[in-house]
Amino acid sequence: MPEHATEVTAATIARLAGVGRAAVSNWRRRHADFPQPVGGTDTSPAFALREVEQWLRDQGKLAEVPLRERVWQQLTGHPGGAVTALVHAGCVLLVLRHRPELWRDAAPLADAALAERLPDVLDTVLAERFGRDGRDGRDGRDDQDGRGGQDGQDGREGQDGRNGQDVQDDRDGQGQPGSAGRPVQRRTVNTPRAAELGPSVPLLRAVAEFAADAGAQDAFEFLLGRHLDANPRQYTLTPPGPAALMAALVGPAATVLDPACGTGTLLRALPGAGVLHGQDADPDLAALTGLRLALAGPATVRTAAADSLRADAFPELAADAVLCHPPFNERAWGHDELAYDPRWEYGLPARTESELAWVQHALARLREGGTAVLLMPPAAASRRSGRRIRADLLRRGALRAVVALPPGAAPPYGIPLHLWVLRKPGATTRPAGELLLVDASGVEGAAADGARDRLPWPALHRAVLDAWTAFDRDGTLTGRPGVSRSVPVIELLDADVDLAPARHLPPPAAEGGAAALDAVRERLDATLRTAAGLSPAPPAPAPSARWSLTTVGELARAGALSLRPGGAGTADGASPAVLTEHDVLAGTAPSGTLPEGPPEEPVLIRAGDVVVPVLGGGAIARVATETDAGAALGRNLQLLRPRPGALDPWFLAGFLRGTANHRQASSHATTASRLDVRKLRLPRLPLADQVRYGEHFRALAAFEDALRLAGRLGEQLVRGLHDGLTEGTLDPGPRNGTEEGDTGRARASSG
Repeated sequence: MPEHATEVTAATIARLAGVGRAAVSNWRRRHADFPQPVGGTDTSPAFALREVEQWLRDQGKLAEVPLRERVWQQLTGHPGGAVTALVHAGCVLLVLRHRPELWRDAAPLADAALAERLPDVLDTVLAERFGRDGRDGRDGRDDQDGRGGQDGQDGREGQDGRNGQDVQDDRDGQGQPGSAGRPVQRRTVNTPRAAELGPSVPLLRAVAEFAADAGAQDAFEFLLGRHLDANPRQYTLTPPGPAALMAALVGPAATVLDPACGTGTLLRALPGAGVLHGQDADPDLAALTGLRLALAGPATVRTAAADSLRADAFPELAADAVLCHPPFNERAWGHDELAYDPRWEYGLPARTESELAWVQHALARLREGGTAVLLMPPAAASRRSGRRIRADLLRRGALRAVVALPPGAAPPYGIPLHLWVLRKPGATTRPAGELLLVDASGVEGAAADGARDRLPWPALHRAVLDAWTAFDRDGTLTGRPGVSRSVPVIELLDADVDLAPARHLPPPAAEGGAAALDAVRERLDATLRTAAGLSPAPPAPAPSARWSLTTVGELARAGALSLRPGGAGTADGASPAVLTEHDVLAGTAPSGTLPEGPPEEPVLIRAGDVVVPVLGGGAIARVATETDAGAALGRNLQLLRPRPGALDPWFLAGFLRGTANHRQASSHATTASRLDVRKLRLPRLPLADQVRYGEHFRALAAFEDALRLAGRLGEQLVRGLHDGLTEGTLDPGPRNGTEEGDTGRARASSG
């Protein structure tokens, strides 16, 4: 066995073979030739991937696994860890994208010879994309100890021994360059040595094969995305929705900086930029972001691994734009050692106001007239400890807009984060007279419960950008009640300098005003009449049925229906809407969107398909209509496609909804109940009887839909009346005792 063979666990073997973990345990007991563990522990042994694949292939048990999945398994089993494997893979993908002839010349070599050849190949391309490191003309591999650019023990430390700091050690104690010289930029993606590349060679060959089909950029996006999904608590990501909105607020920019770049999502949101600067305190993220940006396009990429507040890698930068999603609520951000830093032009931030330090850092790195957009916690707009800095930002015209996003827009998802739009004042700039305030949670369809998968991003973008474009052009905005308006700065310069948009916006007309509420009431009345007409007649008693039963699994094996799990698929151009688990439970139209990533074929729904949620324990089954047709099947959903002439879809869905049926087919091994659709039972009946039952189930579904609609309309009417009465936009009518009041009460009673 090779020294650095990829190792896999029993869970991975189960995925490769398409079985449960119990089956893998049985194979180990029953088959003497099953591969022996090569690592791990007694309770969680690890096996050599090549040996396992060969055994499964010999036994005819190896499922057809896509190449991308095999590459992912090799990456996660890399002895140096997933991040090291990702960096090595990204370097090779960069070669394939920019200098493919170098890889073609080296690829035929044996593994050991390829590992020896690759450092020179990689260094050529890395130097072209990221430049030399600037230390005495040496590149990232020719440092003082000759270890391939590794100044410290693990390749992350600089000469001063500080983890990832890209500056010399002659700083003057104020966080700025010392008199001995300016900070020197180093590459965050160092050229790996041959010894480091040895374990990666099998992975790199597979990555090259993967890139031949998917493309170098999409291959890296897939692998990086899987790594981020597998480690959700390790990284704070900026979702695509707010990233695109922040980029649109900035507009075209040639030079862009993100001083807390994370995985580079914000920098990638401005594809027209010519020079991208990114800095992050995590050296791993800085390296991955550099590779990601270099693979995304021709822009010049400069990334640094250091804390931007304590060790600014771009002290002389005058960028056209700054985009930033800074860390929130940091107490140890450098308050004491940076007390006299010249960046605090608007005041020294309090120890509890790290976000205002990031705001001033962004302004300090802008050219005059440049724009910065920062994602901020809502408390930064109202904390008393920051009121003096907020006041100075307003007086000098640096802060131009505050936009409140709905809960669920970005992490932490439970609170409504703000966007601050800033513009660096110049010598000839007149102080702004007004501040734009936008509350995007007032946009129609914006969820108020932190449901990030259901936010109407197109509507949010239109509302915010329409308000900002008009305000930026005219310096003032009439605005929309409850959504946007511009406020004179003088009105905000009180004792609190509270900039929370909701506190300064006029209340919206209650659900569109009295006329709109009358329309809701009329629609509710009509829906209630419809529901009453659809109410099922009392059923006739019947003796207990003695049916011959079958299961969904048996029907699937017999070809009477086919099963497809949801969740696969990624966006590729104009992607279809996604039927989500929430849509099925609430009885609403498909509302989700496919995630970004390399093109992967989604499961598309046809009219007559039956969709069943597999989590939560609810007895739900939905027959897809023409409205659902063409939508993609979302996660945690199972699609059952009956064969015409064998199964009636309404008969199938009706019996699948039986409470006892769900109870016997559900497992409760974890905190959530999970449904095994294959165990659901239904009677064996001729097609004519199926249709007879199906008509009853179809009528019940129509009645259920009418009740759901009546409930939603009733909630809308009650909420609108409450809001209108409490906000003064609706009049309760004449006083009690008047003739009109008595008439109104009588009308309400009769209604």
